[in-house]
Amino acid sequence: MPEGVDSCGVNSDVWNRTFRLWDTYFAVVWLATLAFVLGTADADRPVRGVTAALLLLLVPWYIGVGRPVLMSEGGDARRAHLYVAGTILLFLPPGTLVGETRLMAFALIPQCFMALRTRPALVAIVVVNLVPVTIWSVLWRPTSQDVFYNVLFAAVTLVFSVAVGVWTLRVIEQSAERAGLIATLRTSRAEVARLSAERGALAERERMSREIHDTLAQGFASVLMLVQAVDAELDRDVPAVRRRLALMEATARQNLAEARALVAGGAPADLDGGPLPEALRRLAARHGADVAVTGEARPLPAALEVVALRSCQEALANVRKHAGSGAAAHVTLAYGEGSLTLEVRDEGSGFDLGRSRPGYGLRGLRARVAEVGGTAEVTSGPREGTTVAVVLPVPAPAPVPERSAL
Repeated sequence: MPEGVDSCGVNSDVWNRTFRLWDTYFAVVWLATLAFVLGTADADRPVRGVTAALLLLLVPWYIGVGRPVLMSEGGDARRAHLYVAGTILLFLPPGTLVGETRLMAFALIPQCFMALRTRPALVAIVVVNLVPVTIWSVLWRPTSQDVFYNVLFAAVTLVFSVAVGVWTLRVIEQSAERAGLIATLRTSRAEVARLSAERGALAERERMSREIHDTLAQGFASVLMLVQAVDAELDRDVPAVRRRLALMEATARQNLAEARALVAGGAPADLDGGPLPEALRRLAARHGADVAVTGEARPLPAALEVVALRSCQEALANVRKHAGSGAAAHVTLAYGEGSLTLEVRDEGSGFDLGRSRPGYGLRGLRARVAEVGGTAEVTSGPREGTTVAVVLPVPAPAPVPERSAL
């Protein structure tokens, strides 16, 4: 059995399929040898009968000992040497008694290379090819012509044995290399699948984090701010408190709708059943901002509209948190031929971009925009307000095929 066999079972499958050919080869050569031994009618019938009986011993020896040795993973060197030695001992008597029996060497020689290392295998094939001829020449004292032909046959068989041995070793090495490559491929494929699953889980966590930040977290922050305002105005301005409570209810309902949409995996609540400009107007109204739409409004891919809505939502949330109380905000949505531009500008206190460390919201906004191939730019300065500009690429509409005139 070749060394370096992988233990994952891949090589075993390949070798098992290949070994059926060796079983068939052994059976064909053995039957052919037996036919040659028994098919010649001469005065040596008893000798040929004994030779055939000795040949029969090779079959259980091969099935019971040889086949498990040759197919075993890693190989047991001691059992391999025992099998080859026993095979040679079983082959020498019939090979000495009847010359046609040496045809069996063609089946035994590949097994020597399959079971042993190169040097012991070469020694074994020399014994298989030359020893029977030598003993036969001494015992039977044939004519010089018979000796010549038998020695020539032994020499040809020896050369053939070396060629077959080299080919056998190359087949075994290629099988081991191919099995190693298959095992490596399977390992790599499993690793790629694992990394893809981890990457997918990480991307999904990142997406859920952005969705929760842009919807539920901002809604809860709005409710908390409204509660604080109600607490401050409860004893002084009842109408204002009622307005705040109404806004709290609307925000809570919106948060509930967003939570349901998030669980269901559908479109944001503001986009449910309506165009993007209307969704932006509803969103801006909750933040006290105005919306201007330029260009020809038209339905766009859902992914682009979701990115535009979430970008506006994040920008308006930042206006509420950082621009200062009473800062006006303006939203502009511009439809172009190949782009959609969203701009959210506030008249608040602004900040120094060089010294500011943007939080998760702006990072999430940029990541969301980048996923659809767009760009996001923030411009601001102390007491100059802040502008968030998002540009999204819009795919060209599919051309309508012209009807041919009849």
